[in-house]
Amino acid sequence: MEAELGRCVASFYPGATGIAGATKLSGGASQETWSFDIVHPEGDIGAILRRAPTGFGAAPRRAAGLNNEAALMHLAYQAGVPSPRVLHVLAPEDDLGTGFIMERVEGETIARKILRDEKFAIARQHLAHQLGRVAAGIHGLPRAELPQLREMTSTKEIDELGREYHSFDWPRPVFELALRWLKDNDPGPPEEVTLVHGDFRHGNLVIGPVGVRAVLDWELAHFGDPMEDLGWICVNSWRFGEIDKPVGGFGSREELYGGYESAGRKVDADRARFWEVMGTLRWGVMCCGMMQRFRDQPNHSMERAMIGRRASETEIDLMVLLAPRES
Repeated sequence: MEAELGRCVASFYPGATGIAGATKLSGGASQETWSFDIVHPEGDIGAILRRAPTGFGAAPRRAAGLNNEAALMHLAYQAGVPSPRVLHVLAPEDDLGTGFIMERVEGETIARKILRDEKFAIARQHLAHQLGRVAAGIHGLPRAELPQLREMTSTKEIDELGREYHSFDWPRPVFELALRWLKDNDPGPPEEVTLVHGDFRHGNLVIGPVGVRAVLDWELAHFGDPMEDLGWICVNSWRFGEIDKPVGGFGSREELYGGYESAGRKVDADRARFWEVMGTLRWGVMCCGMMQRFRDQPNHSMERAMIGRRASETEIDLMVLLAPRES
């Protein structure tokens, strides 16, 4: 890998003399992530390779595609949205598959550390407000400059979730209740369709001692209702035990919404709540899918089983969300 990366880097980075410290990081199911340093006479540059390995099968149905990810991250970086700088999009002659190389952003992505370590105490005080502004920046990227992406509506999402859930043949009354609630409360098309990150939450946010440094993993980016991102980051599963702080376990919805509106965009709190219910059910269905794959495949993955059992947690979360609210 170091030899292949070294040849690739030499072709696009002037003055680079090679690479060092190539290390494969844990990553998603559909791509590899490698960390390495570009060796340069004026100082080494930390870098990340994100790629679909050669010979990998079809991309996940919802995936935007790695070339589109690179384009989105480049546009976000240019617009001042915290995002790594894309250095190079892989070409066939690089012989590294499909993907891209970006600058490495130093910081933390592990929720447990962000929520509990003293190092991030200052960041936690204003992180929800800051992320509201970041989300507004993402939603404000001009559509005419963006690559072609799938477009999702709330109605499509309900139908897709219903089909996926029923395909498991694993009845869960709370999921049935949630699907019925979503159909009965479908808000319809938003006033404005924007770019939606699609996975705006812990794990995809690089956090430093004073706040957010970068938004990662644009794999699920699409066009849709901007309130989807604001609802997703409030899903209880991303609070990691800090359930009284809806935004990632570190802030309030009011702080998130305040940051969003301070950047010149409008929040529809009812739509955001709808998407929080949708996101909770979506994660529950995803957990069921993990358990299904754990059962069906001979080489059992303990990680899939551990994620699969969390479907029961989403049932509790849905019951709390769907309980009648005081007027």
